[in-house]
Order: sequence, then structure tokens, then C-alpha cells
Amino acid sequence: MAAKASITGLYRYPVKGLSPEPMTEAALAPGETIAWDRAFAIENGSADFDAAAPRHFPKIKFLMLMKNERLARLHSRFDDQTATLTLSEKDREVAQGNLMTAEGRAAIENFMANYMKAELRGAPRIVHAPGFSISDVAAKVVSIINLASVRALEKLIGRPVDPLRFRGNIYVEGLTPWEDHGWASKEIRLGKIRAKGVMPIQRCAATNVDPTTAERDMEIPATLQRSLGHMNLGLYAEVLDAGTIRPGDTVSLA
Repeated sequence: MAAKASITGLYRYPVKGLSPEPMTEAALAPGETIAWDRAFAIENGSADFDAAAPRHFPKIKFLMLMKNERLARLHSRFDDQTATLTLSEKDREVAQGNLMTAEGRAAIENFMANYMKAELRGAPRIVHAPGFSISDVAAKVVSIINLASVRALEKLIGRPVDPLRFRGNIYVEGLTPWEDHGWASKEIRLGKIRAKGVMPIQRCAATNVDPTTAERDMEIPATLQRSLGHMNLGLYAEVLDAGTIRPGDTVSLA
């Protein structure tokens, strides 16, 4: 391991597929995600997500960047206190609604019905189940992105790569490229908090979409597979302790 690694950025994604929200700190709890991370998603077509008995679905069920890059043109902002989502496009507010009320969800759904019209398989429906994470994996995890791996990828692809393409929660500087891939099943220290590595994150075509321009302008999974024999970048981890992490906190194997 490098002499000293540390957290340089924290993000959450309250609505699956929409823009990241930078955080100055994140409160963690054992076996939980960052609060409100992937708490909501937008069904594209079949309305069979049951909030009373939630279960994991493949991400193709929802609007998401892998198929719907137009989402990246929207900037989303979520207010914890009011559960209000505000959507903007080119610095102009286009929709707002309290996602915990039928009226508020309808305001966002009506906007999406028009904005995503060409890509919808049916009426869009915002879904949520208290305490349930609508993640790409059927587990409550946080995602760690090793920025040295991103720089190594830049050399392979021959262009700058925005780390936000990887939609991670915790961005870490000071490791060697791909070092975190060896942390699966091992105990990790995030500041004073313990976590356990679960598995490397296999990347999909969502990473090919520029998070600023919404252009599908790279072939990241294909480049990783061709050059390294895998499509992994980043690590899923399970939180073991309660506490708060912040940029500047050290990261190490326990």
C-alpha cells in the first residue's frame, strides 16, 4: 500500500441515474448506505416495484445512464429536510416536487414523461421503499473509487477521464492503480470507521457517458477488458461501524 491514502471526495445519488451530489461529510451506519443514496429510482415501463415488499431488480428496469444518456443533461438537487427534488437544465429549473408525496412525485413524473418520451416503455414512476437501496447490487454498500486507477485508465484510453463517470461514493487518492481490487473480504479503515471490502465493481456502458455533456464518447468497459482482461474499476464495501467520514480522512487496510 502507498504510504498514505486519503478521502478526497464524497458523493451520493438520491435518485438512481440522476446527477451526483457532493458532500462535505457523510454519516455512516453498520450495514447501510450513505443516507438517501439510491433511495429513489424511476421505473421505465413495468410498474411492479412494491414498496411494501421491495426486492432487487436489474438496473435496466429503471431510467439510467447505461441506456438513457439524456439524463446527464439534468442537474438534480435533493433536500433532506423536505425530501424535495429540484431538476434543472442549463441552469434553468424545470421541475420540482416532494418525492414523499403523490403530488410531488407526479410533478417529476410528468416532466420525465415529456423529457424522456422517446425512450420510455411506459409511464415513468418514481419508486421508493424506506430503508431500501435501489442499487446495482442486491446489498447495502458504499462504493470506493481509486483515483490512481482512473489515471491509469486515462493512459490506456489516451484522454482525460472524469472520475464522476464512475458514480462512486468515496473517492480516494494515494493508492497504487487497482490496489483496492485486492481488498475484497479484507477490513478497511475509512478515517475511524471500519468497513469490509466486498468485491470490485464491474463497469457497464454508463461510464461511456460524459457526466457533463451527456455525450456517449468513450468505450471504458471495452478498453478495460481489452487491456487488462477485466472490466473492473472501484470497490464495493460494507460499513461495519457508525460514524462520520470527511475529505482528508485517511484510508488504509486495518
